Amino acid sequence: MPTPSTLDVTQAIQFAQLVNLTYGTPPGDLTNAAGQALSAGGVDYTVVTTIYANDLATDMNPARGVDEVSIGLICQEDKTGDVAIAIRGTEGWLEWIHDADFLLVPCPFLAGAGHTEDGFTDMYESLRTGATPGSPTVVNALGNLPFAQPVGSVTICGHSLGGALATLLALDVAANTTFTNPAVYTYGSPRTGDSLFAGTFDQVVKNSWRVANRLDIVPALPPPLDYEHVLNPVELIPVRLVPWPPETLVKYTVSCEHSLATYLYLLSLQSTGATLPLEPGCKP
Repeated sequence: MPTPSTLDVTQAIQFAQLVNLTYGTPPGDLTNAAGQALSAGGVDYTVVTTIYANDLATDMNPARGVDEVSIGLICQEDKTGDVAIAIRGTEGWLEWIHDADFLLVPCPFLAGAGHTEDGFTDMYESLRTGATPGSPTVVNALGNLPFAQPVGSVTICGHSLGGALATLLALDVAANTTFTNPAVYTYGSPRTGDSLFAGTFDQVVKNSWRVANRLDIVPALPPPLDYEHVLNPVELIPVRLVPWPPETLVKYTVSCEHSLATYLYLLSLQSTGATLPLEPGCKP
């Protein structure tokens, strides 16, 4: 793995593309994708299991919190045995921005680790490897999943509210499983917990990169009065400042600035590979 002070842009793109693949499954499709072949960033994976959760409840749609949805994938790289856990955002993220109360609750899986946002925490505690009641949680299942080969490294990646879930999962995995050194890539993640939580995360999870578009509103939430971001920040700027005059790279809307395709596009501008496309409606 690269050192925390330097972002491997190629890997950041690869894991963002893996997260992007999770958006291809409708949330209400509870079919387990185990055995499915995937490719992200030129790396071939096999799905070990789908991840399920109760959706994020909001004041505008409180009933959503009882809906079971597919939220991510646990995959194993065919060549190396490395495991990647990819978690997408939720359909209700705009509602969350509009009406969230940003209440804090004690971190449920590590004593003394501060407090975390209650909606994220409720959703995190519902993460399971099966759609049926009583299925094991992701953390409890991780050491017993039918991996085809010995596990190399573990990388946890997520976009939007999935970035908050990835942050919670990474600390839980590092503190409470034998996979004590997970790497983390999040894209457009909100703040997940308070300063004690962030400090605990930074001490326990050594390989973490939090990629944020400067004009994306989601990483600015919840407000910093009671919340603090985890390390290590990687800022993307959707404006080309030179040559003069400045050039806007992305259409300025809340959805466009937060889109994972925008993150992939801005990351690709920093890479030596091909420029990845924006969503058609996000071209300036």
